[in-house]
Amino acid sequence: MDKQTIDSIQNLRYQAASLLVYQSVLSEGVGLAFLKLLEAMVNRDVDDISCLKAYGDWFQGLASQNQSWQDYLFRKILRADNSFTRQVQGFELKTLPPALVDAARHDLQALQNIYKCSSKQLCNWVKRASVLPVELVPWNCESSQSRSGADQSDKRSRCQEELQAKLNNLDNWADGLEAIAAYYREFGTGLFADYQGFRWQSGQLFGIANPDPIRLSELVGYESARKQLLKNTEFLLKGYRALNVLLYGSRGSGKSSLVKALLNEYGERGLRIIEVPKSEMIDLPVITEQLRDQPQKFIIFIDDLSFEEDNDSYKALKVILEGNLTARPDNVVVYATSNRRHLIREFFEDRPRPSNEEVHGWDTVHEKLSFSDRFGLTLTFEKADQKTYLKIVQHLATLAQIPLEPSEIRPRALQWAIRANGFSGRTARQFIDFLQAEEC
Repeated sequence: MDKQTIDSIQNLRYQAASLLVYQSVLSEGVGLAFLKLLEAMVNRDVDDISCLKAYGDWFQGLASQNQSWQDYLFRKILRADNSFTRQVQGFELKTLPPALVDAARHDLQALQNIYKCSSKQLCNWVKRASVLPVELVPWNCESSQSRSGADQSDKRSRCQEELQAKLNNLDNWADGLEAIAAYYREFGTGLFADYQGFRWQSGQLFGIANPDPIRLSELVGYESARKQLLKNTEFLLKGYRALNVLLYGSRGSGKSSLVKALLNEYGERGLRIIEVPKSEMIDLPVITEQLRDQPQKFIIFIDDLSFEEDNDSYKALKVILEGNLTARPDNVVVYATSNRRHLIREFFEDRPRPSNEEVHGWDTVHEKLSFSDRFGLTLTFEKADQKTYLKIVQHLATLAQIPLEPSEIRPRALQWAIRANGFSGRTARQFIDFLQAEEC
């Protein structure tokens, strides 16, 4: 390769090495493959085969994500989780340490130079470095800037498109720091910017790529409970101190569905739902501390809640509901569902008897029975009667556009309920799913 080409490649390597807070953009995946490719092209100890393989790794990384190099870098900048992006979510730029802001400006300018490196240019460099007699295939993927609006249906996608267009028109990306900071404040960074629903498992938070699509418009009945839950969720989103909620009632009444539907209703306003299985509830204090300084609002969702005696999970949840010396985060609430009004199992043998060793045995019993009172709001879902069941069936049939008259649906729905699990929203949903498949 000629000296000018080598100097151009080395300049990109220097730009990448000089990153101060945005190192994560190039620390893994396609970004790391890019750095290895640059090194292979200028390292005289690396043979031509290794250089070609490095190009193949970079090419395959982009192809697997169906992204252009420019889109990949831009998305990594928006998702970067570092000292600058974390602090700027909660504070204005002018209040941050000047050195941190200067470091962010420096990194954006460096990343802009790397962003300008095209796939075609890389192909030419690899060909020169490997002395190939034929042209390599450049990775050519249409940038999201030139695509139609098929994937621009949500607010975050539209804001990303506008921000990328703004940066493309700037001579220096450092001048766009205010706009980037505004994006971080609205949508967050890292995992909470990528997903709206999460699952806590084995001490880690995992994003749910395909959350339940159920919407509030699909749910019928229990209007009073629904209204109170929505009102409490609105308080949370507006920054007020919302209540922890226990949704109690018969199985199949739609308690879990109502909570899941909140994500599709309020996800674009910054609501995030974290599902915590009963077996992992001992980690609740750890989870809430991780969420404390995030800009989003969080519902910790515990489904089918109940406890055995002397369960450590009971103690962990009690700390979250009642608090301890550490203040409760204002951006976190617990929504739990249960088929039991009294969440802790009690046996007759637990009742105090004169022979019991515990002097104040009834105090222990009352503590167990009153655990559900520690939720600020308890919503009751009574078992559906025939009228409510048929109302739900007809509503779902209308949404599903079932081509049958109500007079035809009604007797079949009643027969289905007799053979199934009785009158409930779950039974109605199962009946409509069957009917929809049958009519196709």
